[in-house]
Amino acid sequence: MQEDLKKFSTIQLLNFCLGFFGLQFAWQMRIILSGPVTESLGASPFLFGLIWLAGPVTGIVVQPIIGALSDHTQTPIGRRVPYLLGGAILAAIGLFVLPNSGNIAESFGTNAPVWLGLLIAAIMIWIIDACVNAAQGPYRALIPDNMPKEQHSVANSYLSFAIGLGSVIAAGTAPFLKWALGYQMSVNAQFYMAGLAFLLAMIWTCITIKERKIEKVETKEDVKTPTFMENVKEFFKISPEVPKICLMQFFAWIGLMSMMIFFTQYSIHTVFNVPDLAGADDTVKILYDAANMEGANFSSICFAIFNLICFIVALPIGKLAVKYGNKIVHIVSLISMAIAYLIMWKTTDKTLVAFAMGLAGIGWSSTLALPFAMLSKYIKQGTEGSIMGVFNIFIAAPQVLVCTVLAKVIDSAKITLEDGLFNNHWEYAFLVGAIMLILAALTTCFVKEKTN
Repeated sequence: MQEDLKKFSTIQLLNFCLGFFGLQFAWQMRIILSGPVTESLGASPFLFGLIWLAGPVTGIVVQPIIGALSDHTQTPIGRRVPYLLGGAILAAIGLFVLPNSGNIAESFGTNAPVWLGLLIAAIMIWIIDACVNAAQGPYRALIPDNMPKEQHSVANSYLSFAIGLGSVIAAGTAPFLKWALGYQMSVNAQFYMAGLAFLLAMIWTCITIKERKIEKVETKEDVKTPTFMENVKEFFKISPEVPKICLMQFFAWIGLMSMMIFFTQYSIHTVFNVPDLAGADDTVKILYDAANMEGANFSSICFAIFNLICFIVALPIGKLAVKYGNKIVHIVSLISMAIAYLIMWKTTDKTLVAFAMGLAGIGWSSTLALPFAMLSKYIKQGTEGSIMGVFNIFIAAPQVLVCTVLAKVIDSAKITLEDGLFNNHWEYAFLVGAIMLILAALTTCFVKEKTN
């Protein structure tokens, strides 16, 4: 029973979020570097968007299934741990293989099709995303599983704290080594680092977190695991406020992923004026190699700033939410992120872009915690994994629109350059993202937050 759950101490909360630190470390590296890897193998902006469908599609399919399964799993090591550990192992394998996709394709000989390397990279991205999604739902379900309701907002804020810290270190390691030691860390080495971080951190969590045992009293209703559609129907019966929270998430994640998916390419091609290299020959690629790497490093620095702010404000946001309510704090955070996007839409000044990414980190920190805190107040004990899995649809589904419609818009909006080269209007991602974030803030205004 919820009343019997003991509060986690600060040390226990920090230990609890370590696995999420590793998960986000790996995810951040995949966000930053998958664009340069796939573009080097011939992916256009639209094809890159289609490859990015891995995240939302596996989120829609994998998270609800894994969430529901974890609710009904009984093993000696717990309900959630098998999914956390399995996801980490397979994701680490994908992270090790992804940067070597081109080399693996070349090992098939000169008769291998030119698209084989890109296909291998796409498969690895889908494996990574599926495994990350398999781990996320059960991980968040550990909060209502093991902590009293009054700690849910704070616990989710600790996960935001871990996400921010993991992302900062992942994004900042290569630029820091370049600045401090003059050593440029290879793309391969960065992916290996991410795979190890995810695997080792999740193993630590699985070893140290003791799941609360939930005694299962079997009845006829318990014998049959609810179907996906049954879970969806029950989800929307929880409260009239749940659809509003879902719509809020839908708009917010269109806005978030407009930046997440396209920021590295925006940095390389818009801020650093590198033309599209997907169809360029090796001579042109070598000509722009330095600028391409500089743009990727700048993207890493900006993501580090973005996640550093997320990291810094995560715990204060949780405390402010306790004092003023999740709703008010989330509205302010979303608006701050929309302003940041409008700055990036209108400028390519590196200092302003870096500042805007820092400002956007406030909205990111809030989105990682407060919507889940709002929803968790309505969750019935024993359905935590199922509820989080269905809720993830409203995080994953909007990403499909970004990966297809917005990617196609950017792909079609070409800028003709000299010598037959061209570029794309990557900044359009931020205009669309700002509009969506404003709609998310407006939707939040209509949510009547449950106070207990």
